[in-house]
Amino acid sequence: MVSDLDALAGERVVSETAEEVADAVATWIAAQARKAHADHGSFSIALSGGSTPRLLHGMLAGPAWQGRIDWAWWNVYFADERACPPNDPASNYHLAATTLLRLVPIDPSRVHRMPAERADLDAAANEYSDLLAGSLPASERGAPRLDVILLGLGENGHTASLFPGTPALEVTDRWATRGRADYEPFDRITLTFPIINAAAAVGFMVTGAAKHEALTATAKGEVPASRVRPVDGTLAWFLDAAAAAG
Repeated sequence: MVSDLDALAGERVVSETAEEVADAVATWIAAQARKAHADHGSFSIALSGGSTPRLLHGMLAGPAWQGRIDWAWWNVYFADERACPPNDPASNYHLAATTLLRLVPIDPSRVHRMPAERADLDAAANEYSDLLAGSLPASERGAPRLDVILLGLGENGHTASLFPGTPALEVTDRWATRGRADYEPFDRITLTFPIINAAAAVGFMVTGAAKHEALTATAKGEVPASRVRPVDGTLAWFLDAAAAAG
């Protein structure tokens, strides 16, 4: 039977529930971390916000997973951030800090948050771009190379804070830039497509029937998420049955 997701680039991993999606992603991250450590002695990951990552964070910080991961390898970055203080409940950093980073033995100096509370978001994005370039190895095309980037998918097909019709979609000479959402908080900082597509592995976490239309649009090449195509890396979609079936 032909599915409207058959044209979706990358591997599809479909689980029955959102909790099973989180467990599948935890397994995948652990494998990517081992691979990265064996290759170059460390592991870098960019985290995203949202309800599905909250499940993942709780799983990684819980008794079933925390002891199975060598957290000393981890260097943590962010795929995007909202223009709010880091202690604001809307902050992606706040979500990651309270549900994962403060609950596991990660060196705080290895956690690199986006300073999106600053008045000059362009300057803050440029500084984060410089941080990425200065702390990560360069890919063959010159962009900093993260080992893993975790992404979500909005109902309008956005990913990170790369929203339809915004200037951030066309930025090719920086690794982080100012983004603009279509809901509050509107102002953002986001990774750009060149660094996303330079990653060793990119994983989307998508759950719920409401996301099926965006998945279909992604498969058809109609939305920003369609432009995530790692050049020299892998792409995986972790879906629950509701998202996959619509």
